Amino acid sequence: MAESSSSSSSSSSLSSLSLPAKMFLLTYDPRRDRFTARAELGYLLRAAALADLVLRGHLADESGKAWPVKPFTGADPVLGELWGRITGARPRSWRRQLGPGRRQTLRSVRDQLADAGLIGLEPRRALGLIPYSKVTVRDQASVRSLGERVGRAIRGDEPAVRVAPDCAALAALAASAGLRVVLKLGERRRYRQRLAELARPIEPICTALRRAVELQQAASSGS
Repeated sequence: MAESSSSSSSSSSLSSLSLPAKMFLLTYDPRRDRFTARAELGYLLRAAALADLVLRGHLADESGKAWPVKPFTGADPVLGELWGRITGARPRSWRRQLGPGRRQTLRSVRDQLADAGLIGLEPRRALGLIPYSKVTVRDQASVRSLGERVGRAIRGDEPAVRVAPDCAALAALAASAGLRVVLKLGERRRYRQRLAELARPIEPICTALRRAVELQQAASSGS
């Protein structure tokens, strides 16, 4: 009974998470018991935070730039930090909003999930010298459920306009970054039209993320 109560509590915590926090968990591969897309993760989380602000009505697209619409007064530190960056500078394109601060966003999201008890952070040392934190999932069932919901948003037959906004956004962003734990090789082409419909409310962010990931991968290949 206690185990059931704990699982229910974690599921409740998961449903109240911001989009970047859900995106972090979505990169987890339960079959391999590891997190994926490490090189792209900062961009993914930054794009998810932008999408969250758009879906909440705080940001809008204006000639390809992120424009504030109404003040953000929420308590979420990740969204608050990004909102401060956007309102503290002149308007920039969506892609230019993805890069600055992405490492801070990653750390903040990770710590947020750890504080919520959804992940664990185990101190380790690479080569016995370099300190780092090994991230472990504490509630496998809830994280697996999140992946299944996003998968149904992509492969299901429910009209795209009726898909929960968070699932639609997560699916569209995952596709834009080529997140293979969500979409197998070849599925982006197979579900292209469906993904375009899911991405419609945040299309400029998806386009910016896709380009940022392409440039990042090209730079990695070149080096």
